[in-house]
Amino acid sequence: MFNLNFNPLAVVIAVIIGFVALSVIVMYNRFARQAQLVAESWHGIDVELTRRHDLVPNLVRTVAQYSAYESSLLDQLTRARESAAGHRGDSPAVRAEFEDQLGTAAASVVARAEAYPDLKASANFMALQTELTNTEDRIAAARRFYNGNVRAYNTRVRTFPSNLIASLFKFVS
Repeated sequence: MFNLNFNPLAVVIAVIIGFVALSVIVMYNRFARQAQLVAESWHGIDVELTRRHDLVPNLVRTVAQYSAYESSLLDQLTRARESAAGHRGDSPAVRAEFEDQLGTAAASVVARAEAYPDLKASANFMALQTELTNTEDRIAAARRFYNGNVRAYNTRVRTFPSNLIASLFKFVS
């Protein structure tokens, strides 16, 4: 009834083609997952940076209530915040410079508060200082997570044989 004569060479070729196809699918899916993880981890940083942007006006208002405080430092902080907020849509590499300037300006304001005992004693200032410190810690943790994901993705893009799949499907580092 049925002819069960198999050509061994055809079977071997079919198995090899199946293995290669399965390997390509697995590698493609890994790239897709890793690219999504990199994007999600950047969004985690973005959330924390936005949180910091939102804290700065409150910090400026609180500190400005103590008129003896240096207005040039507050102006510098405000300009740094506006500059960083203006680059929200930029790539992480471009945005990093502006965010670093904002972080430095905010740290300067908090550090200079040491010279003003009334300001240091303000419950509102202390709460903002705590929130800012927590936010900076969360930004650092989100950056470490992002950097780890980017490192893993870039390693996969650049190593053999996955680099063949990366170039075929245009996954770039």
